[in-house]
Amino acid sequence: MQSIQEQIKQTIKNLYNIDFDVEITAAPDNIDADYSSNAPLKLAKELHKAPMQIAEELNANLGATISLPGFLNFSLSEDYLKDALDNYKIGSDTFAGKTVICEFSDPNPFKVLHVGHLYTSIVGDSISRLFEYAGANVVRANFGGDVGLHVAKTMYVLKQKDTSSLTIEDIAKCYVEGTAAYEDDEAAKAEITALNKEIYKINAEDIHGTELADLYWKGRELSYDYFKAFYASIGVKFDKYYPESTVAALGLQTVKEQLEKGVYKMSDGAVIFDGDKFGLHTRVFINKEGVPTYEAKDVGLIFTKYNDFHFDKSVVITGSEQLEYMKVVLKSVEQYAPELVEKTSHLTHGLVKLPGNVKMSSRKGNFLKAVDVLNMVKEELKSEYNSEDEKVALAATKYAFLKYRMGGNIIFDPKESVKMTGNSGPYLLYSAVRAKKILSNCSNDNEPENYTYNIYEKKLIKKILEYKTVLDDAVAEMAPHKVANYLYELAQEFSRFYENCPVAGSAEEAARAKLVKTYLETITHGLNILGIEIPEEM
Repeated sequence: MQSIQEQIKQTIKNLYNIDFDVEITAAPDNIDADYSSNAPLKLAKELHKAPMQIAEELNANLGATISLPGFLNFSLSEDYLKDALDNYKIGSDTFAGKTVICEFSDPNPFKVLHVGHLYTSIVGDSISRLFEYAGANVVRANFGGDVGLHVAKTMYVLKQKDTSSLTIEDIAKCYVEGTAAYEDDEAAKAEITALNKEIYKINAEDIHGTELADLYWKGRELSYDYFKAFYASIGVKFDKYYPESTVAALGLQTVKEQLEKGVYKMSDGAVIFDGDKFGLHTRVFINKEGVPTYEAKDVGLIFTKYNDFHFDKSVVITGSEQLEYMKVVLKSVEQYAPELVEKTSHLTHGLVKLPGNVKMSSRKGNFLKAVDVLNMVKEELKSEYNSEDEKVALAATKYAFLKYRMGGNIIFDPKESVKMTGNSGPYLLYSAVRAKKILSNCSNDNEPENYTYNIYEKKLIKKILEYKTVLDDAVAEMAPHKVANYLYELAQEFSRFYENCPVAGSAEEAARAKLVKTYLETITHGLNILGIEIPEEM
């Protein structure tokens, strides 16, 4: 597919001196060909020529067939398919030598991980794997608020409790209580505001030995241990943790410097960025108490990440509720460091909901915890198949998230996620395990001479050969769902092959075993991009 694209693209360049993005699709069933391109149709307006005339001009150098209203159709020869299968390699160097920092998950200490953190952890890890496939040096980064109002709200309640056997669940309940007190009680609000400043000082000056300081450090350590244990359980690693406290000073300094240069301005004792003139919100970067807000901390984070890694590309993944917020932060930085903003991509995702569309909130304490999602999947797997395989449960969860295009809301159905048929993680795992079993029963390495592929073999080879294009598109668009959906189509094609083409013990064993081996290599690689490990058996 890629070689056909390149041939058409080069021919267009040679004939018309145009750089053109060529699309190749599977040929319609009524066309006796493997692939088709509508390039002549798309070029017609630009060249002021009829599509059929363009098709004929292009085809003088391509050797395709032409069909109305202006399609170029290509058929793959037996020799081409055999050569492609013999020389099949998975690899890319589009980001070779480049450093990409992917920031995702971003939980706040003193809170528990919710389903949104699970989702962004899975998606962020898969995007990181895509860049690694493309040759990049990838840094997985995690940013979280170890200081801030949410900590003060938690500490307000926590310091009134017995903390001798403190758990992360206890801390989460304190946050809910503290939020309610902050919103409903003026005296509590004033105390929490004062606590916020005191906690900043404890952190900034590394104070220990006071009751409040020791409680703060205990809660923070408990939170980070909990995070690390959870990430390990889902097979996600981070190379760098950025607590907000480590970037706040640089953010504060940068905003103050740019205040003097007119990028930010004073308003009622606070420092703001006037987003109105850019069609954005106006937001506070330093509050009236002189404390840096989330906005200033994100400014500090951008510069800290660059100082640490000199990244060529920075990817930041958050919930869609952060979209307008990040636009303001990046627009402000663009005024004095446009090169960093140009290197930054902010990706957003919607909410993850269960069937029934119940609205959940961490502030109210009725949110869906990350561990709850995994436990629901495990329960469904045990109920349906009497299986407690952790790899299968994790594959079901990851695939259920990754098969959707990032951006919109997702309805996550645990029961659907574990099905062994249909578009699910377990279905893909079962297909891969089946391929392994087929190969374990094969021993004949002698391929028959002048072997001719049947229709099922040919379709499977064609689908395998699409993988490189799918991967390149997925990297360019930072879109793991393209890999997930391709793998489902690939597994379906393999199923049709399996049903119609005996392998072990057949006269065609060696030739077909080579095809099964290439299929297994491809689906294994694709599942690895999704962060999914294949079990030995199912």
